[in-house]
Amino acid sequence: MIRAVLLDLSGVVYDGDTPIPGAVAAIERLRAEGLPIRFVSNTTRSPHRAIVAQLASLGVAVGRDELFTPARAAVDWLSRQGCAPQLLVHPDLVPEFAGNKFGERKAVVVGDAADAFTYAAMNLAFRQLIDGAEFLALAVNRTFKDTDGGLSLDAGAFVTALEFAAGKQATVLGKPARNFFHAALAGLDCQPGQAVMVGDDAESDVAGALRAGLGGGLLVRTGKYRAGDESRHAPHPSAVVDDLTAAVDWILARRG
Repeated sequence: MIRAVLLDLSGVVYDGDTPIPGAVAAIERLRAEGLPIRFVSNTTRSPHRAIVAQLASLGVAVGRDELFTPARAAVDWLSRQGCAPQLLVHPDLVPEFAGNKFGERKAVVVGDAADAFTYAAMNLAFRQLIDGAEFLALAVNRTFKDTDGGLSLDAGAFVTALEFAAGKQATVLGKPARNFFHAALAGLDCQPGQAVMVGDDAESDVAGALRAGLGGGLLVRTGKYRAGDESRHAPHPSAVVDDLTAAVDWILARRG
């Protein structure tokens, strides 16, 4: 029985500023059927409010408890652990960490910093890590679909470089971390095995969800999907479908 659906955003619901055809209607179908939805995005360039505003502009209203991002997970982690963030993130994401009370211990926080990934910034993060700072990776995606339609390096390559240099493994807060998926399901009357994840990233979205114990992982052929992605990472998708519309067809046919 399927009792909840987790949806990736970029590449599933929208592509840049453009909604993927049929995606908004597909979300409305899930809601009409009474299936709870949680939007789980690994974006580390846009703050929470900007994502909510973008969805609203497409006609998708999202409550605060329906959207989960790595930045929000990081703020929670830093607050619990009493660590002050040493940020290596996109400038647009910095306000997410403002106005929070953190402790005195340091934690290097790495996201997709784009052009802020300079040698000086990477070297500063490296020095902080070897001096004892904690190491948080907002996400470790390999690539993302850029505005020109091609694939670009995501944060994963830079996180890996710092891990290699500092000899310290990062704590991953976004997908594919098990805790991220489970946090999205918290508060729902749903066990992980009763939830399905829909995404365009075979590794972080789909394989990550299945390793976290979700009952299904659907890979869509939109966004950054490339032919053969479904065979590159295990566990393999429960199904590969054309888009979110087809994913919703699959879900509703198996809802039970």
